Amino acid sequence: MKKVFFLDTVHPILSERLTQSGEYECIEAHDWTREQCESQLGDAHGIVIRSRFTMDESFLKFTPALQFIARSGAGMENIDEAYCASRGIQLYNAPEGNRNAVGEHALGMLLSLMNKIHTANRDVKNGIWDREGNRGEELDGKTVGIIGYGNNGKAFAKKLRGFDITLLAYDKYKTGFGDDFVIEATLEALLRKSDVISFHIPQNEETIYFANQEFFDALGKPIYLLNLSRGKIVETKCLIESILKGTTKAAALDVNEFEKKSFEQLFDQTDNEQLKFLLESDQILLTPHVGGWTTESYYKLSSVLADKILEVEE
Repeated sequence: MKKVFFLDTVHPILSERLTQSGEYECIEAHDWTREQCESQLGDAHGIVIRSRFTMDESFLKFTPALQFIARSGAGMENIDEAYCASRGIQLYNAPEGNRNAVGEHALGMLLSLMNKIHTANRDVKNGIWDREGNRGEELDGKTVGIIGYGNNGKAFAKKLRGFDITLLAYDKYKTGFGDDFVIEATLEALLRKSDVISFHIPQNEETIYFANQEFFDALGKPIYLLNLSRGKIVETKCLIESILKGTTKAAALDVNEFEKKSFEQLFDQTDNEQLKFLLESDQILLTPHVGGWTTESYYKLSSVLADKILEVEE
């Protein structure tokens, strides 16, 4: 039997389907320490992870028999892909599993931000009836720019089809995807023309601090900014400067650059003035990295991984 170790908690449909195939023994190891993993993974055929450990040489050297790593999610930044390729370790992820959830969450955050639903809700519950202070803007008639036109970018574009907008999309690695609704654009044109800009790109050496000072300086008009990709895509100090200058009207962040692997540690950073701004500003809408984390996506992420593993392995 091929042993597959689950180092993080995922939906049980993955272990159920692997076990039902008759080829795999699934072992729950989501509460194991790193030291336990190092001593127990010598005969691991597969590993299932989310984000608890970084899959690099220092960890994987203890897995001589390893044939695959399956990540329950889209991003692969916690896996050393080059090292895995040198070992012949197959990598699986599941962007198809949470793309709809991300698209819906992005739309919800955008509409809440533009219509000031987050501040209106707070005011009313505090006994404040401020209609003028919570006057919103309509999305219709605006230009929305999507940076990154993969699974999540396309899903967000699909959710926007009910609005009378101009939709621009930029992807460094894709061409020819324009259609009757989405206009393929250069990054320069997107920054110059957009009223809303939404990030849907992975985190890597090319994309860390993609939204930097140069990015904000290139904006052609004040924007609403959305980030549902990875926190370090947006350089917080530059975002704050843009908000204070008025070149960014407001930002919706499902992720932020101060997240830790244990997200709860975020609030331990009491001396971080940039984080304090994010937490206190009415021009910032925050959610706790749940854009792709719905009841449905929790199941679909594991089901997609099962499809991929069983198709290749068998």
